[in-house]
Amino acid sequence: MAAAQRIGLFGGSFDPVHLGHVMVARAAIEELQLTRLFLIPAARSPFKTDETPAAAPHRLRLLRLAFAGWNDCEVDAQEMARDGASASYSINTVRDYAARFTGASLHYLIGADHVPTLPQWREAAALAALVTFAVMSRPGETPVDFPAPFHGTWLRGQPMAVAASDIRRRARAGLSIDHLVPAAVAGAIRELKLYT
Repeated sequence: MAAAQRIGLFGGSFDPVHLGHVMVARAAIEELQLTRLFLIPAARSPFKTDETPAAAPHRLRLLRLAFAGWNDCEVDAQEMARDGASASYSINTVRDYAARFTGASLHYLIGADHVPTLPQWREAAALAALVTFAVMSRPGETPVDFPAPFHGTWLRGQPMAVAASDIRRRARAGLSIDHLVPAAVAGAIRELKLYT
């Protein structure tokens, strides 16, 4: 009998995708022994309703460039297609994956700053029953307990202090972002004149 699939779900604004995201993806694939990792850009985060992200086609293009050649990763635009300009809710996406990958274990990647907010997520109890959370901390962050009824694991990886907001700010100021994003992403940001 074949082993159950281990599916990773990595949601976020990815505005823009950066080297921190790339490192989290690699750590998750290796440490969780994932069969496949899906990168799922949100239409709009329900926790960032005052921010307007870059246009969906641009963020999708950057994600595809960042993970080009990764045979164990796939970009999934379902939240952008489903939610448009509305807030994206993880429970809807997780239910879709649970239906598509019956019997698979689902692992949802989040940053450490999201752990305390998990009880505020839409249909929190249902979400906790469907996925195991995998958390990557930034340098200096100490792992904390998951609030009930959530459970998960803390990835070891190589935490990297990169924030998309800093990248956007540097791009607006005309400063280099080459050390913060994959080379192809930096080139596309310049070509598209994003964040300027």
